Amino acid sequence: MNLDISHKGNVVVLSLSGEVDMQHAPSLRKQLLSALEERRDVLVDMGAVDYIDSSGIASLVEAYQAARRNGTRFALAAVSDASMRVLQLARLDKVFTIHPSVETGLQAGV
Repeated sequence: MNLDISHKGNVVVLSLSGEVDMQHAPSLRKQLLSALEERRDVLVDMGAVDYIDSSGIASLVEAYQAARRNGTRFALAAVSDASMRVLQLARLDKVFTIHPSVETGLQAGV
């Protein structure tokens, strides 16, 4: 997994690529929770994610719950087909805010 972080105003954009699996989920979790602890909104760009397993999904769910607790926003953007299938199987596509692109998410205020 590759992880790039950028800041767009009060929004932290985490762009993921490759495989989000048990090996990489801890670093993803750390980055997500760090941004949320700073009371920043988080937008996760998943357009280049080839594979995500349950540990990656668990990191996203934990970040979503942390955002709800601290009153910040958390959303996904440009979710790849492979990732969307996993989210749909877990019915999380109905839980997460999902934007078609990063730009759309930023325009919507995450």
